[in-house]
Amino acid sequence: MLKDTTSSRAAPPTRSPPEAAPQPRRPAAARLSGDLAMLAVCLIWGLNFSITKLALAEIPPLPFTAIRFIVSSLLLWLVLRLTEGPLRMPGPALRLLILLGLLGNTCYQLAFTVGLNHTTATNSALILSTVPTVVALMAGVLGLERITGRMGLGIALGTIGVVMVIATRGVGFSTATLLGDALTVLAVLFWAGYTVGLRAVPSGISSLQVTTVTTLAGTPGLVLVGIPGLLQLNWGSVRLESWGGLAYAAVLSLVVAYLLWNRSVKAVGGTRTAIYMCVTPLFAAAGAWILLGERPHPLQGVGAVLIVAGVLLTRADGRRVGGSEGQ
Repeated sequence: MLKDTTSSRAAPPTRSPPEAAPQPRRPAAARLSGDLAMLAVCLIWGLNFSITKLALAEIPPLPFTAIRFIVSSLLLWLVLRLTEGPLRMPGPALRLLILLGLLGNTCYQLAFTVGLNHTTATNSALILSTVPTVVALMAGVLGLERITGRMGLGIALGTIGVVMVIATRGVGFSTATLLGDALTVLAVLFWAGYTVGLRAVPSGISSLQVTTVTTLAGTPGLVLVGIPGLLQLNWGSVRLESWGGLAYAAVLSLVVAYLLWNRSVKAVGGTRTAIYMCVTPLFAAAGAWILLGERPHPLQGVGAVLIVAGVLLTRADGRRVGGSEGQ
């Protein structure tokens, strides 16, 4: 694996065994900034469930996803050109990012969207809550990150908390949801592979470049499957509120959130980043309460406590072990 060299005092990239000595601790200001950034991602993605649900009432899922990625790709390319100039990177790094883009955007989005269409939203959310565990296992097996006992406990508490938050809505696995559930499991594997794969991206490549290339790489496949729906869509019947929901999903949920996610993975690793996905259901429940009128259940409060405890345990362990600074 490539060793993270985002810290100014880090050595040049070399292959290191999993038991390598810990790197210097990140400054408190950098840790706080990283925590706030990931909480912002959770807020954006949590609200995105309700906002997107409202928009999908008028724009079908596949056309919605196609338009969303077209807008995001154009915006990211424009921002990259204005801030960092023309894209230049070594061929191997470019090929890696294209592969990650296909995995984390094309494959993940298709598996998630089609899977959601064949199962319940609750089942989908519950299956997706396993992402932190899958990321930790994948990173540990590949020797990319050292998973300590405290991190394992934090991931377990967070996952149990998510199950409690989601299960109050009623989980129903059956033969009728089997296809959708299986596709959602594939979506989890795709996203976990994307997250773990980001650790192999050379440190000299900025988060903006990573996000731009992976988004551009993932867009053609999504547009291809969305073309039939785009041709059939009655554009004049789409209300301004739905266009607003599409803009939110494209600009905030994709561009801003992906930039912050990718930056966090490079700074502290996939496991300590993925644990924050346990917080997303809390914001999703709050958003559903405010935007859709879904009242919270008291059991969700217990789940929220477990989620917070799990995140604090995992992140605190990361600070004790030490991690390289992000760019």
